[in-house]
Amino acid sequence: MFLVTDTSWAPWYVVHSDNKRRARLNALTHILSKIPYEDLKRAKGELPKRQHRGDYKDPDYRFRIIPEVF
Repeated sequence: MFLVTDTSWAPWYVVHSDNKRRARLNALTHILSKIPYEDLKRAKGELPKRQHRGDYKDPDYRFRIIPEVF
């Protein structure tokens, strides 16, 4: 299967997985190295003034919360 389907357009990669932790880290590092990365210029954010202790108010922002399944 590897001989027939391994092409330059869609290559196969093999991860040596004797050590599972290293295998995962190596696979993630390899995948991320294949994605082109450009450093973006970002505008500097402004933070609001700190609230006094005991005067905390929840922000008026609708957070996207991940449902707790487990």
